[in-house]
Amino acid sequence: MSATVEVPSRVQAPATAVLHYRPESASVARRLVRRKLADWMLHDLVDDAELIVSELVGNAVKTGCLTFMTVRIRRVTAQSVRISVRDGSRTMPVLIEAGEDAECHRGLALVQKLTRGQWGVIPDEFGKTVHADLRVPPG
Repeated sequence: MSATVEVPSRVQAPATAVLHYRPESASVARRLVRRKLADWMLHDLVDDAELIVSELVGNAVKTGCLTFMTVRIRRVTAQSVRISVRDGSRTMPVLIEAGEDAECHRGLALVQKLTRGQWGVIPDEFGKTVHADLRVPPG
């Protein structure tokens, strides 16, 4: 018979940050993701999650919006973590096949690879939310 362990609700709660559209917001977003994954004891996801949130925040910064973006990380299920960035632009991200020598347009391809295709966009009246799901390793 296995015992269940109660996890404090503060640990299971999502983490959110409202950030300016500035390049340095990526480092704030990485810290948010790193700390929350540490709370959830999901250290194996940190590197991939930091790359993903950096890309999503970087794309939001390029929109030129003047308000704020919202970065969020939450447990969707016991096996899945979702990182999302909501920005004020209705321009949809496009996955581009960059050539071997290309110096840009590789970010969403990286998100595609790290999430095994589990990412997407939810448009709304005033912008969009781009989300990426990471699988929690078994055990």
